[in-house]
Amino acid sequence: MAVQLSGLWLPTTTISPHPLRSRSKSLATALASVSPSPIPSIQIVDGKVPGWYHDKNANSSNTFEGYQGESDWIDLDAELYHWTKPLRPVQWYPGHIAKTEKKLKEQLKLMDVVIEVRDARIPMSTTHPQMDSWLGNRKKILVLNREDMISTADRNAWATYFAQQGVKVVFSNGQLGMGTMKLGRLAKSLASGVNIKRRAKGLLPRAVRAGIVGYPNVGKSSLINRLLKRRMCPAAPRPGVTRELKWVRFGKDLELLDSPGIIPMRISDQTAAIKLAICDDIGERSYDVVDVAAILVQMLTRLPTIGPKALYNRYKIDVDGLCGKIFVEKIALQLFNGDINQAAFRVLSDFRKGKFGWVALERPPR
Repeated sequence: MAVQLSGLWLPTTTISPHPLRSRSKSLATALASVSPSPIPSIQIVDGKVPGWYHDKNANSSNTFEGYQGESDWIDLDAELYHWTKPLRPVQWYPGHIAKTEKKLKEQLKLMDVVIEVRDARIPMSTTHPQMDSWLGNRKKILVLNREDMISTADRNAWATYFAQQGVKVVFSNGQLGMGTMKLGRLAKSLASGVNIKRRAKGLLPRAVRAGIVGYPNVGKSSLINRLLKRRMCPAAPRPGVTRELKWVRFGKDLELLDSPGIIPMRISDQTAAIKLAICDDIGERSYDVVDVAAILVQMLTRLPTIGPKALYNRYKIDVDGLCGKIFVEKIALQLFNGDINQAAFRVLSDFRKGKFGWVALERPPR
């Protein structure tokens, strides 16, 4: 007898019905239950690729060739939806965000141009669903920060998509300052009409006002600091560091508004919420680190540029057809004396540091 787990068929005697949530069995028992020989064959239901080890001598680097096309990204998103469905919802809305949102809406009236910063690894998941309605007809520049954390193919795909949408996009690396000068020039050029109108009314020219908005920890403050070439805004690699709106001047003709990250009060799309957790764009207390790491493992094994080989090279542990939760448990036993939370933190940290290679977790919608 077999049961279906996250799009995979597994024997009922080896895995509990909800492997990502199970905490009852000891790690040793869990591993003992999945280690008999031979390894059972595992089939992806309704998928286009064979099982992880459909053949005893199969090359794992070739196993995921089916996930090269855009349609296969849609398949991966569908699987991600099913993986997240049984989990505790990821929600995070600290008090300072509610206050910020109210003040930001008031400041938007003063802005000539708005710079929306997103995480280049998950551009669709790091856009506020109400952003366009807040901005109205104001000119907007889209910044995809952390371009150094995605592949050239990912970058080209997103550049083409936004060009077709008529959106002005700048790729940047807030840590090294790449793209920041281009961003400053573009903001000034888009708002140049402001002073033309002022002169026509007999008013003196003023500095262009640009507001920088976006989700927590996408690099807004780092971009400003790089533009100013000095540390004017607090910045750290974790969500929730900036808590107050702050205007700073860039030369004589540009003023920038640094703002805390804004996020919906309730995240209805839990696949997006999991990606926020994976990329450290949401508060750590909002999610179960083991669940998130387990889903990350299952995603990485299906990405053609990563696959199970990269995981083996990093940890010297075979994925061998197991679900992500059990892979994290194996890391815990081998490296952390059974501490599964430490193992999960290691997996997430390794992804965030590019230890598996730089890759986006989203591709443009079709």
